[in-house]
Amino acid sequence: MIMEFVPVRIYAKDQPAGYRLLVDRVWPRGISKVNAALDDWAKQIAPSTELRKWFGHDEANAAEFTARYTQELDDNPETPAFLAKVAALDAPRVLLLFGAKDEVTNNATVLAAYLRAHA
Repeated sequence: MIMEFVPVRIYAKDQPAGYRLLVDRVWPRGISKVNAALDDWAKQIAPSTELRKWFGHDEANAAEFTARYTQELDDNPETPAFLAKVAALDAPRVLLLFGAKDEVTNNATVLAAYLRAHA
């Protein structure tokens, strides 16, 4: 089965159906755990606190953030288990939920590309 990885802002009103995976290290403000309706929370795979703070969602840092986060994923001892868990999902679509305001430059878009490359 070909799996689709879709970055989706957790605050978006209309969200597609799929396996709901929060990929932020910190819980998104203003969202209750009930309303989030998560299937899982992969905070161990999110960017490190240091990287997240350095990035600061500054568009000028986007390319460097992508490179650094990809390297963190490669170096993270949790990544192989995470990739195996995602590969074992019985879901055609995995929603990579994130809280950032920028819907283009964020950790979920980098992670989606990483998952496509390692699927």
